[in-house]
Formats: sequence, structure tokens, C-alpha cells
Amino acid sequence: MKVIHVISGGETGGSKNHVITLLSQFPKEEMVLICMQKGELYEEAAKQNLDVRLLEQKSRYDIQASKKLTQIIKEEKADIVHSHGPRANLFTSLIKRSFKRPLVTTMHSDPTLDFMKGGIKGKLFTKLNLWTYKRMDHFFAVSERFKSHLVQLGVHSIDITTIYNGIDFTPSSKTKTLTRADLGLTEDELVISMVARLHPVKGHQYVFDALKQIDHPNVKVLLVGDGPYKQELMDQVNKLDLDSSVHFLGFRSDINEIYQISDLGLLASLSESFPLALLEAAKEHRSIISTEVGGVDQLVPNPMYGWIVRPKDSNELAEAFTEAVEMKRQSPQELKEKGERLYKHASEKFSLTQLAASYRETYEQLMKNNR
Repeated sequence: MKVIHVISGGETGGSKNHVITLLSQFPKEEMVLICMQKGELYEEAAKQNLDVRLLEQKSRYDIQASKKLTQIIKEEKADIVHSHGPRANLFTSLIKRSFKRPLVTTMHSDPTLDFMKGGIKGKLFTKLNLWTYKRMDHFFAVSERFKSHLVQLGVHSIDITTIYNGIDFTPSSKTKTLTRADLGLTEDELVISMVARLHPVKGHQYVFDALKQIDHPNVKVLLVGDGPYKQELMDQVNKLDLDSSVHFLGFRSDINEIYQISDLGLLASLSESFPLALLEAAKEHRSIISTEVGGVDQLVPNPMYGWIVRPKDSNELAEAFTEAVEMKRQSPQELKEKGERLYKHASEKFSLTQLAASYRETYEQLMKNNR
């Protein structure tokens, strides 16, 4: 089996981690990763000794690069071409007739929201991406909610396979170098970490509104990630006088240690697939507060594991923050037990082994159908 994965290469969040962890579960000779630009994803893939190639382009949408992509697909005698994200979807769709192999894509996010606040250009890119969906032979949805969304977009359910994200639950190193004091935090504070790119779809504004509503000095939110809306979000925090409650940490490579010094993980997204950031919190035995998006209800089946609130609802977020800070003050052991339960549930149901086995099974079925 030979599968060619194509991705923009500029990704820094969940889709980057998903692709790298997925490919790492297969023999190197079975997978080729093609990045359309050099970035963190390319560097990390190379560091992990994956077969990663750079597709040279004169500009971001240099269509001439499609010829080079076609050449690689033919030279590698690919059985399947697997694209990730709008840019890769467009390039692979344009050359589909040239390789006559199944073209598949993973729906990592809601395509109608990918270019949110992108103006006229954003609307054009959204239409182009939705056009590429008509060219796909099969879809991987990372939650049943996303599968339903694909069906609403006109994709037949038989052409969709739901595979939830998974991570390696091997315990992190016990040697910690990061402490709360390093970030100006104290042990009695409720520290909540939100690992997400700084983009409107991630719902930061609702977190800020909730923090303003409770106005509790002992609740601290760590924002881990970067993005084009950083300055806008920093201005919002300043305007709401939340500078002492919200800490912008930027990009971090020590996510595990961030969670280890935190009490909770947080997701406030308006739309999401199946967030790896929450699995990473679970891996560190931390409970979570999350909006009801993607497959989160599979990770948090009831309040014994964490809190689920409605998207765009600052009031419900505020209630969850208040309950959590009171739980830490009055019954800290109960908060820890929530994290332990979440870890046990997540590690049993969302492992990398299960993820890779599900993908292999679908790849092999697609190859069989294409003979």
C-alpha cells in the first residue's frame, strides 16, 4: 500500500498533529507526506523521519506546481491520494483525472467557517473548497456530528467513514521544568489552559465575556497558540480590564507541562471536529470545560468527566468557571477525580493504535473497490 498525503504545510494546530501522529503509525515505505510550503509541520515531520517532500511553488496558488504533484503521485505508484485542508483539496481536485486513483480527504473543520471573517476572498475560498468536495471519492469525518454535516452538504453517507482522533497516551516525563511560579501563578488559583489558534472560530471572545461576568481574581486563563487575530484579542482583553486574568503565552512546544500546572483544559470553539487539545488535557489527567461541538460528547459523556456548555454562550461558560473555582476551593479532590476519570475513559477509547487500524481498514477497502 502506498498513500500520498497532501497538506498546505502551514498548519500549527490539531490538523498538523493529526497528520504527523497518523503517519507515524504506518511503515515509512507506505506513506509519503507532501507539504506545499515549508513550516513547522514540514520540520517536525522531517525530525520524526517521515517521508516528507516539499512541493516547490512560486506563489501560494501556483497552479504549475500541480504538474510536479502529478509526477510524484505517478512515480510513487500511489494507491490513494489523501488531501488535508482547502489548499490541498483544491490542488488534488484539479489533477484528479491524471492519477485515476481514489482521492480522499479528512474533514478537520467546518468548511463553511474555515475562512470566517475573510471578506470577499474568504467567501471565494469557501466556494472553491466546497466545489472540491464534489471531486472526492471518500471522506474521513472525525466525529459523527461532522459526518452529519457532510450529509447535509450532499455527500452520501456510504462515502463517509467516521474515525475519531487519537493520541499516544504513554505517560509524559515526570521531570517537570515548568512551574506555576514561572508564569506568575499561585497554587490557590484555578488555572485553565486553552490551547487554540487565535481565530474567531475558537470563541475567545466568549471566554473573555464569561471572565468579566464572574470577575473572580482567582481564575486565570492561559491562552496557548498564535494567529492572525492576536492583537485584536489582546485589545479586547485590555478593554475589558482582564489583563491580570488572561495570559497570552503564544506558541508553546511544552503543552504537556502547561496542562500539568493547570487545573483544567478549555475549548470554547464555535465549531470543531474532535479536538486533540482536549485529549492532550485528558492525557495529563486534567478535566475539561468544552463547548458542545464535534465529538466532544463522546469524550465527556456526563458531568462526572467535565463540563459541556453551548457554543457562543458566555453565561454557561461563566457558570462552569464558577463551579470549577468553588470545587477547587471546597473539594479539590473532586476536581482531581474528574481528571482521573477522563484520563481512563480517553486512554481506553481514543488511542493511536485504534486510529491507525481504522484508517488502514478503510484504505484497504478503497483499494479493493478500485481494482
